[in-house]
Amino acid sequence: MLKIENLTFGINGKIILDKLNLEVKKGTIHSILGANGTGKTTLGYVIMGLTGYKPKEGRVIFEGEDITNLSITERARRGITLAWQYSTPFEGITVKDYLTIAARNSGYDYNTALERVGLDPKKYLGRNYDETLSGGERKRIELAAIITMRPKLAILDEPDSGIDALSMEKIAEVIKSMKDDGTTILLISHNWKIAQIADVSSTLCNGKILITGDPIEVSEFFEKQCEECDHVNKPIIDTLTKIENTEVKNA
Repeated sequence: MLKIENLTFGINGKIILDKLNLEVKKGTIHSILGANGTGKTTLGYVIMGLTGYKPKEGRVIFEGEDITNLSITERARRGITLAWQYSTPFEGITVKDYLTIAARNSGYDYNTALERVGLDPKKYLGRNYDETLSGGERKRIELAAIITMRPKLAILDEPDSGIDALSMEKIAEVIKSMKDDGTTILLISHNWKIAQIADVSSTLCNGKILITGDPIEVSEFFEKQCEECDHVNKPIIDTLTKIENTEVKNA
């Protein structure tokens, strides 16, 4: 469904994504693991086509079409959506308003969407989508909005950020249910536990995909190697040697 070829992107002379290659198969959850500052969020922004995130080189191909030069609106029309790491509150908009906008093209019942993320529609639809909601509540409501959109590809940037362990379990269930709906998921996280719900996992460091394979094996590699580094975005030679010798197979 999604193919990224030799993608290079930088800001102010600093290369963040360096000839990155990645394939995401239709109907799967594909997790991207990486420490903070390794370019995970940037990758999501480039795929979504946010302003200022046009790659210097390479291509983004979605369902066989080169979308590298398409706007964020045109990509959204093709069925791509992005859930931000930090959900932005909107003053003067209720949760019902927010979900109604999300559901305008799909017609999906927002009451059902709220129930699926563990929130009571009677308690939440009339509330303002603003700072009076906790970060975890806004995160769930944003996932409910994506459920109502029924996108072909959902890019979830740190969906477990700022939430408690119980909420993380619920969000993991929601993500898996979205796959059952037919949505392909690109799950971006630095949490190897949430990444293990994926069908395929990749590690990102130094602007490149280091390894891709079984989520448990990849997350074990990440836990033992990547988080122990005393630097960000630059794998040491010893780590690269271990990658070459790893038994993790390319997906």
